[in-house]
Amino acid sequence: MLVASQLLAGLGVASGVAVGGLLAEELSGTVVVAGLAQTSSVLGAGLWAIPLARLAGRRGRRWGLGCGYALAVAGCLLVLGSAALESVVLLFVGLAAFGASTAAGLQARFAAAELTTAAYRARALSVVLWATTLGSVLGPNLSEVGARLGERLGIEPLSGPYLFSVVAFTAAALTVAVGLAPRPVSTAAGLPAPASPVEQLRFGAALRLGLANPLTRLAVVAITCSHTVMVGVMVMTPLHMGHLGFSLDLVGLVISIHIFGMYGASPVMGWLTDKISAVGVLLVGVVVLAAALVLAALADEPSMLVISLALGLLGLGWSAGMIGGSALLAGSVAPEAKVSVQGAADAVMNVAAAASSAVSGLVLGWAGYPGLAAVAAVVLAPMAVLAVLSAVRPSAGPGGGAPASDRPQRSRV
Repeated sequence: MLVASQLLAGLGVASGVAVGGLLAEELSGTVVVAGLAQTSSVLGAGLWAIPLARLAGRRGRRWGLGCGYALAVAGCLLVLGSAALESVVLLFVGLAAFGASTAAGLQARFAAAELTTAAYRARALSVVLWATTLGSVLGPNLSEVGARLGERLGIEPLSGPYLFSVVAFTAAALTVAVGLAPRPVSTAAGLPAPASPVEQLRFGAALRLGLANPLTRLAVVAITCSHTVMVGVMVMTPLHMGHLGFSLDLVGLVISIHIFGMYGASPVMGWLTDKISAVGVLLVGVVVLAAALVLAALADEPSMLVISLALGLLGLGWSAGMIGGSALLAGSVAPEAKVSVQGAADAVMNVAAAASSAVSGLVLGWAGYPGLAAVAAVVLAPMAVLAVLSAVRPSAGPGGGAPASDRPQRSRV
């Protein structure tokens, strides 16, 4: 059921994200506001991460995931209303609710990790991410179809793809509600319950707990940096391609290539993480992301090949950073505190990515696409430094310099 819901959610997210910035630019008439609109979606994912994680800790993953997709349905309806009313403010609110789908989709990877032993943890969460591939690759290619549908229905054509998102998120919510058992996280899949009840830590306490552990600190930095770099470049690519004269179909194709890079190789990254180490996969992610940024810096001319390669590698580097970092995070926190720490980590990741999305519009307007790649390289630096240091001085424990162990480290608040 997790696999099916991820496929549907991927379709819903990708249908909307491919045209969100273009719709904002259409309503506002400015590139800067287009970047801020995408920021609303990413920031919404960060803000919803904590309450959805807390709900999952109290009631089980079914509630956390289902409510996330239900919120996304409401967000899509608000986006459709914003286009009808030509209201940029309502668009921002709708995209913030739309971001709950991303928060739920990311939470699903930790739900998968709870269904298996530590030796297969990374592969389990990678399969759930991989399930997003089909829907995510198909979604952007429905942009033109959605636009024509919107035109036929007499609504703003660029809001048409959100009709597909409504259907996809509704189906994902129903799939989770019907298919996932309503048991609490602490006893999921019949695994041993933690030594003490699942703690509902506040954001600050959960973040301090995570950062006190060197392995968890690397995990948080890795998923934050890789996600922030990916979002900052990806959200401005449709606008950049539009300015270069590419059609909406070609924009959708490039975003599909990017999303396929994000999710298509997930099982390979999961296998490598389990067999080699999370740190090794994080180093691979740094190298691939750096190569993507070099190509992006060269994509200031209308070259479909260069842009496609840059976005494909950007997605592949994100996959390595997300899976390596998530496996490290899932295995380096005491079971009774893991849901709170995971929620805090996802919140930090998405808020940082939201800031990146906001700034990326300004950078694109002032320094162009090469300047955007240069700023992204600076964001990548902390992940690179910590991953190299951890490889040189591997920490004892799960997912660090060796394959994961069944004994998570316990940190003091």
